[in-house]
Amino acid sequence: MNDQQLLRYSRHILLPEFGVEGQEKLLAAHVLIIGAGGLGSPAALYLAASGVGILTLCDHDTVDLTNLQRQIVHRTDSIGLPKVESALKTLAAINPEVRVRCIPEHVEAGRLRQLIAEADVVLDCSDNFATRYAVNRACVELRKPLVSGAATRFSGQVTVFDLRHDASPCYHCLFPQDSEAEETRCAVMGVFAPLVGVIGSLQAAEALKLLLGVGTDLCGRLLLLDILHMDVRTIKLGRDVLCPVCNTRQPTSRLVR
Repeated sequence: MNDQQLLRYSRHILLPEFGVEGQEKLLAAHVLIIGAGGLGSPAALYLAASGVGILTLCDHDTVDLTNLQRQIVHRTDSIGLPKVESALKTLAAINPEVRVRCIPEHVEAGRLRQLIAEADVVLDCSDNFATRYAVNRACVELRKPLVSGAATRFSGQVTVFDLRHDASPCYHCLFPQDSEAEETRCAVMGVFAPLVGVIGSLQAAEALKLLLGVGTDLCGRLLLLDILHMDVRTIKLGRDVLCPVCNTRQPTSRLVR
């Protein structure tokens, strides 16, 4: 790192869990963010500010006025622009050293697999089950750690599926694709603006910890937040041995929490 980088990241470097070596890991890291909306906005902002070397942003949507209530990476003058291009402008202003790759498209399975293969950590900041299942399948196949978040109304959740570990559950273990889980979108149900900021920031925190290999992540646990009553709890998650997505793995390691 040069002198400017040492100064920029000095508050991270002061942390024993970081140091210069840890910050250099971040500078060399590549994170894929699926979705540049409510969750992807704070996640991308904190990962860029933290110095993650490459951020790939994948979102096919454009910015509209209703997004600005909560999608803090976008600005009023970005209305009509692809979200990934709008985000690029903001992130470049925060940290011009970070390389931001824009994917302004709804990627199919083959392309999605390629993007995930290139990343060290994947953040699922999408808002629909179809995307979440597709991302999960590719992460299972490629054994990439996946940080999953969701938020609607006043309730949010975040967890980690560290698919490098055989004992880790996957997204399908938690929400089977043939289940009756209801898909609710903020366009219909509404969402409290600070909620997505909290959940997206937690996703960024989990991603940084995974990249550094420090602390205790949320693999094997689901964090649930009711921000209206400020109630936070975690529940343990187990791998479904009958899961059709990840049941080809043999449990050769155990999660210790």
